[in-house]
Amino acid sequence: MSHTHLKVGLIGLGAMGKGMAGSLRRAGFAPHVYDVRAEAAQDFAKDGGHACANLAELGAHCDVVVSVVVNAAQTEEVLFGKNGDGTGCAATMKPGSVFVMCSTVDPNWSVALEARLEKLGLLYVDAPISGGAAKAASGDMTMMTAAKPEAYALCEPMLNAMAAKVYKLGDHAGAGSKVKIINQLLAGVHIAAAAEAMALGLREGVAPEALYEVITHSAGNSWMFENRMAHVLAGDYTPLSAVDIFVKDLGLVLDMARVSKFPLPLSSTAHQMFMQASTAGFAREDDSAVIKIFPGIELPSAKTPSA
Repeated sequence: MSHTHLKVGLIGLGAMGKGMAGSLRRAGFAPHVYDVRAEAAQDFAKDGGHACANLAELGAHCDVVVSVVVNAAQTEEVLFGKNGDGTGCAATMKPGSVFVMCSTVDPNWSVALEARLEKLGLLYVDAPISGGAAKAASGDMTMMTAAKPEAYALCEPMLNAMAAKVYKLGDHAGAGSKVKIINQLLAGVHIAAAAEAMALGLREGVAPEALYEVITHSAGNSWMFENRMAHVLAGDYTPLSAVDIFVKDLGLVLDMARVSKFPLPLSSTAHQMFMQASTAGFAREDDSAVIKIFPGIELPSAKTPSA
């Protein structure tokens, strides 16, 4: 494939990033990878690709750099180093290369980052992602992108390798992040509503397995109910997406709406529910742990393997 002569790098080998790097490798690229856990990068590279010792090394080798970190602050550090000390990848990226930003961030911050990188001669793709770790690993996730045509021209093969759906929402940064934030509005509200429904069922003495079976085959079902309430039934709050992710993301939803004084009553309530769960000690648990804020219910316990 002719495009595979381009060098691509990926930063952040977490639940999503590791799968995305694997998708790039399957498409014929030999991705350069970096993670703060050096062993994660080295482990990935055993099956193909290159582990980089630092961000500057990755930036120097790559035509396209994909960042899959948690938030805007981590993205700043990836690009410009701790406290802007110049140890990030931006200092070594070649003029005309592309930085693909996959985090959920304030759209205005994304717009400003595009302008900042343009001054350095770098192209930018506002490209938040959705779909979860399983879809990232199989290349079936969704990317909500906005970028200048010249950025797409260089990195489109990589985007298509990582995602089944690559939506082009504008020719400059901002639109991708706005659509992702609206997606997170729905995701957060749906998780909160699913937890409330399951909690009410438990309070009323309905068998949780029976409630789950009926709802997942009825009009009240949602993807989030089906996915997250399975975690509750298993008593497994291992964080695939943590409570504090929705403290952040629903906060971004409310921040965006506040500028135009747009009311979001359901988002506000869901945000308060995740805030309550976080301050109650469940910040790093799976976001389904928002159900733990409801009083007077007995949650299913973790299943222990049979001997």
